[in-house]
Formats: sequence, structure tokens, C-alpha cells
Amino acid sequence: MCDHLSGHRSTCFPIGAEGLAAADLLMGQTRRSTKIHADRLRFVDTLRTKGIYTKVLSTPNLVVYFPVLKGIDPQGIMKESKSHFGKVYSILQDMINERLKLRGVKNDILESLLDYSQSNPSELPIDDVKHFLLDLFAGGLHTVSSTVEWAITELIRNPEKMLKARNELWDVVGGNEQVKESDISRLPYLQSVVKETFRYHPVGPFLIPHKAEVDVEINGYIVPKNAQILVNIWAIGRDSSIWLNPDSFEPERFLNCKTDIKGQDFELIPFGSGRRMCPGMPLAYRMVHLIIATFIHNFDWKPEQGMKPEEVDVSEKFWAVPQKALPLKVFPIKV
Repeated sequence: MCDHLSGHRSTCFPIGAEGLAAADLLMGQTRRSTKIHADRLRFVDTLRTKGIYTKVLSTPNLVVYFPVLKGIDPQGIMKESKSHFGKVYSILQDMINERLKLRGVKNDILESLLDYSQSNPSELPIDDVKHFLLDLFAGGLHTVSSTVEWAITELIRNPEKMLKARNELWDVVGGNEQVKESDISRLPYLQSVVKETFRYHPVGPFLIPHKAEVDVEINGYIVPKNAQILVNIWAIGRDSSIWLNPDSFEPERFLNCKTDIKGQDFELIPFGSGRRMCPGMPLAYRMVHLIIATFIHNFDWKPEQGMKPEEVDVSEKFWAVPQKALPLKVFPIKV
């Protein structure tokens, strides 16, 4: 990835797309088969260009509220979704078929799923493996790449914070080594940058919907049984009664602070809390830190020509994952 960016220093890159590609690499890219490698590239490109987990799934669908319209599909969402998902499932099937020819070449999640599916076909048929892979990669890739894009955006808008994060990386990792997972615990300012990004730009502003099992009273309000519960962590993250200067990007607020993202500190729960918190938190935590660290350790990022750092756009558009209204495009300058 770094070699790819270094060879195109005069090219303005969309950082979100680069983050998506980096996340795909970290989630277990198979290099021993060029066919599987090509399928993975097709898979990532289809998710990115078709917006399956963003535009299609987040568009309000009248059929959900008026089932009688299902046969008509007035917005064309059903037809569009079937077309997009058909292409993705076809790519996933190609990946599975190729891996079945190369059993034992790599010990990863796909290998484990295929082992279990072949031993217990009634419990885990191949179609379920495809659905699982789609949820794992599509959900994980978009949320990670969106967080990376927001973090780099805020660091570009605050050059002194970018420099502080880079200096920490050079002090801890050095200039000739690449960041490793084992380095994360020794990078408190990087961890603070990630926490502040989770606070300021949560990828799941309402988390996953929950349901009240019984009638419950909270602060004088009755939440009836079976009511759908949405937790507005976007509002919590910008609540002035909880955070000082909530509308400013200030990673320093988390230095020497015990607030964590593991679901016990309710002012910062980007992955939810309790038994139904996001199961991908440990993987996402490592991926976000490694990608952001790699980007700022190796490159100084400059906005598009003629644009000042403070002019970088931070407006949002809400799809399944909140994204920048204008994708961040930057020039990588090797450091």
C-alpha cells in the first residue's frame, strides 16, 4: 500500500477508497492465488461503487411500511438491491470455489467456515457462508474506511495535531520500521485521536436498534414493552454537559483519561454495550489504529491544490454509515 502511494505522489487520492483497500488487506487478503486476489478486488470495487451497504440499504423503502406495494416496488429498491447483491454473491461464490481447490493453503476465517460447512452441511450450507462473508467484509470495510477518512480529515484540518501524532510514531516506532499491532499500546496520542474520532464522527449514530422486553420508566418517561430503542450516540458525543468544547476535535481530552470504548463508559460507546455490542470491535479497533498510523507515519497529506487545511469540507451525508458529503481527496507526500 505504501509503495503504491509513494509511486503516485503527484496524484490526488480519495482517502476513503485507500482506507477501504487497506481494511480489505488487513481483513485477510489471500495472496497465494491470483484468482482469489482478483475476486477480492472485484468484491471491494463493487461494494465501493455500488454502495450496497450505504445508499441502497439506507434509502427509506415504502414497501416496509406498506407491504401491499411489494409487487409494485414503486421506488425500484427491490430490483436494484437484487441486482447489486446478485453481483456480490456471484463474486463470493467464485472466491469460495477457488478456495475449495486450494484447501489448506491458508488458515483464515474462510478456511474455518468451509471446514465447518463441509463437516456440517445442514447447519452451515454454502449459501450461509456467503451471507456471513458479506456481513463481515461489507459491514467491516465501510465502517473502518469511514472512520479512517474522518480521522485523516480532522488531522489535516489541525496540522499541529497531525504533527504531534507523527512525532509520537517516529519516537516509538522509528523512521525505518512499519507500525505493528504490538505498537498500539505504546501510542497514547494515536489512541486519543481514534477515540476522539469515534466521539465526533460515530459510524453508527443510533447503534443497532434494541427492543424493550418490559415496560420501564426512565427519568419519568415510560418506555412501553416491545418499543424499539435507538441510542443517539451522535448527540451524546456532542453534549456540552458531558464534554468540554464538544464541537471541537481535541484528542488531548483523552490523554491521561480512563474513558474507554469497550462499553463500560456510556459517554463513549461507538460499538454499543452489553451482550449485544458489536462483535467486530476487537478487529475494528486494531484495523483503525493500524491504518491511521500507517497513513500518518509514512506520509504528510496535503489537501487538493489551492485549498487551505481549514477549508477541508466536514459536512456529512447520512446513509447506512454516515459519510463525508464530499470525499476527502489528498496528495500523499512521503516523509
